[in-house]
Amino acid sequence: MSASSTFNTNFKQYLSSAKVKGAGIPVGLQELLLAVADTCSTLSHEVAQGALIGLLGSAGTGNVQGEVQQKLDVIANDLLIDGVQGCKSLAGLASEEMELPLPVQGTGDYLLLFDPLDGSSNIDVNVSIGTIFSVLKKQDPAAPLQTEDFLLSGRHQVAAGYVVYGPQTTMALTLGDGVVMFTLNKVTGEFVLIKHAVEISHSTKEFAINMSNMRHWAEPVRRYVDECLAGVSG
Repeated sequence: MSASSTFNTNFKQYLSSAKVKGAGIPVGLQELLLAVADTCSTLSHEVAQGALIGLLGSAGTGNVQGEVQQKLDVIANDLLIDGVQGCKSLAGLASEEMELPLPVQGTGDYLLLFDPLDGSSNIDVNVSIGTIFSVLKKQDPAAPLQTEDFLLSGRHQVAAGYVVYGPQTTMALTLGDGVVMFTLNKVTGEFVLIKHAVEISHSTKEFAINMSNMRHWAEPVRRYVDECLAGVSG
């Protein structure tokens, strides 16, 4: 069986047919997630071009965390805003690159939160970078949009995911009932379903963490890393 016949469900088809805890995915949420996926497809192309189109290096500005913004941070942020703000189901969005949430013209009650390009400083050395996103529902659809609307715990998420731009562009998505994975078909520009029910392996030979921050780790994190280093016989 060829790969083309094995992986034949694109992102739009998945959203229209998937069931989450027995119910279909609301049309408004489908619209928003499709807009995010389409934007990430475009962003994947921009990232791949890199220096060829002058997108590497610092933008000469900083974000709200005090981090130096890369040119691609700014471009990715603008692309995501432009890509989703026309969604009728969207009430507002918040980005790591902006100090305050941004209201939009939609009449819906979904809120989109994102880090448009995490790890953008790594692109100079050709290390994978990615987009992280989360979708919440506004608790009071009739009230004016406020910053507090975005400050909800993770249990209020209706969707969350990330896109990694590396040797291939992959997207992980959860709608609250398991995790699914997609890979970008760079010929069609569509994300294609590659794996259902993704799980973390019970055992592995590798783990990744920024060891330079070890002195700042909370005790549970330090203990977990120590246990990983000790292995099953430790």
